[in-house]
Amino acid sequence: MSQISRGLEDVLIKTTSLTFIDGIHGVLRYRGYDINDLVEHSSYEELIYLMLYGELPSQKQLSELKAKINESYDVPEQVINIIYSLPRNCDVIGIMESAFGIMASIYNPKWDRTKDRDVAIGIIAKTATVTANAFRAKEGLKPKIPRPSSSYSRSFLEASFDKEVSDIEAKVMDSALILYTDHEVPASTTAGLVASSTLSDMYSCIVAALAALKGPLHGGAAEEAFKQFVEIGSPEKVEEWFKTNIIEGKKRLMGFGHRVYKTYDPRAKIFKRLADELTKNNKEGRRYFEIAERLEKLGVDTFSPKGIYPNTDFYSGIVFYSLGFPIYMYTALFALARTLGWLAHFIEYVEEQHRLIRPRALYIGPEYKEYVPIDKR
Repeated sequence: MSQISRGLEDVLIKTTSLTFIDGIHGVLRYRGYDINDLVEHSSYEELIYLMLYGELPSQKQLSELKAKINESYDVPEQVINIIYSLPRNCDVIGIMESAFGIMASIYNPKWDRTKDRDVAIGIIAKTATVTANAFRAKEGLKPKIPRPSSSYSRSFLEASFDKEVSDIEAKVMDSALILYTDHEVPASTTAGLVASSTLSDMYSCIVAALAALKGPLHGGAAEEAFKQFVEIGSPEKVEEWFKTNIIEGKKRLMGFGHRVYKTYDPRAKIFKRLADELTKNNKEGRRYFEIAERLEKLGVDTFSPKGIYPNTDFYSGIVFYSLGFPIYMYTALFALARTLGWLAHFIEYVEEQHRLIRPRALYIGPEYKEYVPIDKR
């Protein structure tokens, strides 16, 4: 049994030049660039180029990338049809799985290092279309394909909502996409890597990753964290709620703790700043932000001696709420951002270190049992 690593904790399954994490000091870098610098100075399109090609783009390279994205928002008619034919109470990630399953059947692209990155860029564009229309279908709105604009984030938000998107909303969405882009090999990335190791097409690998992300122990954390704020209701009730539910009730404080980080998640610090900025003129959003701030202080005072601090999901829900998205969309927005990270890992694995992922299990059943015919049992 000493050979077993439950949850594959700290088991290395690949090398990567994509993402560096220092869980002790709270450092996150993509391709060597600190997450704070990328959020402050870069755009999501620049990050797409960085993750897929290894370097930040020149202006010409960035323009060419944007053109490829703008040409790729359209999806097959069958995809829109399936999204709008499903009941409105369907889970959004389930809707996305269905959409990508259809595209896997229609496109079924083979691995080809001369085309892989173009396929990935097309998938990233189509993910915006699928995510926006999954939301619109659940809200009873008509289909809407993203249109070229100043940024991927603006195009996505304008396709989601029938309203003009402000510069700050577009910038915050851009920052959220950057923050959620990648985090090494969590459950969803690992699931997609297993699929990619069989040389399954990239669309099918996204389906595998979505299936893992759908679980409440992975992608649903932002939704659960925000539900806490809704349940508390007002800043004045935080202390009583914390005492009753967390201290005495022994419930888990959602949005706190991380398998890798033993200090404050650097993404959480940025999401807190974004939430603060976005809620200054949003009364309801501000109430949730103030609840979160008080809850954070109690959580840190209580759990920091154990190395448990806020993670990226603690404040992200407030950001998504302030942008206009309901709770049921938070995991889908996580998927929208993480699609880039998934694809970059799939390409890196297949092109550089491909080997079929085939682990073993330690057998603990009976050594031998004599078969007894059914008439003698």
